[in-house]
Amino acid sequence: MTLQSSSTELTSFEGKVAVVTGGSRGIGKAICDELIKRGAKVVIGAISDKGQEVAKQYNKETGKKVAVFLRTDVSRYDDNKALFQLAENEFGGVDIAILNAATSDGSDNMFSPLDDKLEERIFNVNAVGLIKSSKVAILHMAKRGGGSIVCISSAAGFYSVPALTAYVATKHAIIGYVRSCTFLPEVCNIRVNAVCPAFVDTEFLDSVRTVGGIPEPYYDFADTVPVVPMPFIIDGVFKYLSDNTTNGETVMAYPTGLEVREAPEWHYSLLTENSLKAQDIYLKKAIPHTKQQLSRALERYENEQKKASSIQ
Repeated sequence: MTLQSSSTELTSFEGKVAVVTGGSRGIGKAICDELIKRGAKVVIGAISDKGQEVAKQYNKETGKKVAVFLRTDVSRYDDNKALFQLAENEFGGVDIAILNAATSDGSDNMFSPLDDKLEERIFNVNAVGLIKSSKVAILHMAKRGGGSIVCISSAAGFYSVPALTAYVATKHAIIGYVRSCTFLPEVCNIRVNAVCPAFVDTEFLDSVRTVGGIPEPYYDFADTVPVVPMPFIIDGVFKYLSDNTTNGETVMAYPTGLEVREAPEWHYSLLTENSLKAQDIYLKKAIPHTKQQLSRALERYENEQKKASSIQ
């Protein structure tokens, strides 16, 4: 499904609070720019302290406090909790989470050294880190009465790239996670969707143009491929922030615009008469069961926050 660009549809986000991981540069910074432009308040989490200057600039340009920054390693629960708690303390809660933080370190791991830490970092940031951020975001949004999470994945979540084996695996993981957030709108009024850009003109993959000091020939090809204009990526993000009917959806951002990538249907051989009956029973139980899980998770999280506050 091809979508028209919606960059002229400047929906106001006045009064909304957005947490943006990886918001100090590139795609994350461009999304923050648009959020500020539309009246939102922004909490920037990034591993780079450059986010501090970005937040200061927003506050200077608007003449009021509309942005704050916290150095954040999304692979750590403590950092994620501190980031979302900062949003609550400074601006009263969280309505939007843009999960954009990622790394290209160790993107090609097929013949890299057999080093546990080296091997795990890209997964801990790109996949596990995103899931950790989303779990904390859901708890804060549930208290608020709902919200929208947009994950910035990649076309690599659908295509194979031999020169980026580990990176591709992490982006496939994000797609599977997003598509599995089936019941959240009915459980807590939270939607999770993903924007998947193809090649983008940022510095993100510059560090993997050489592996072990040897140039990676893949980039002789990649440099010839048209890049995705940043406004198309922004359109994809705000499509999901503005449309309350979408959940578990993935949209590709190509040089020609946006295209929704539909999830495959279950294979007919899996849908027997017995399995369909069992599925109907499961669907009736799933929402109340998941609501109970959320209630327990919120109680546990609140108790943890209270305990942490009493220690400080």
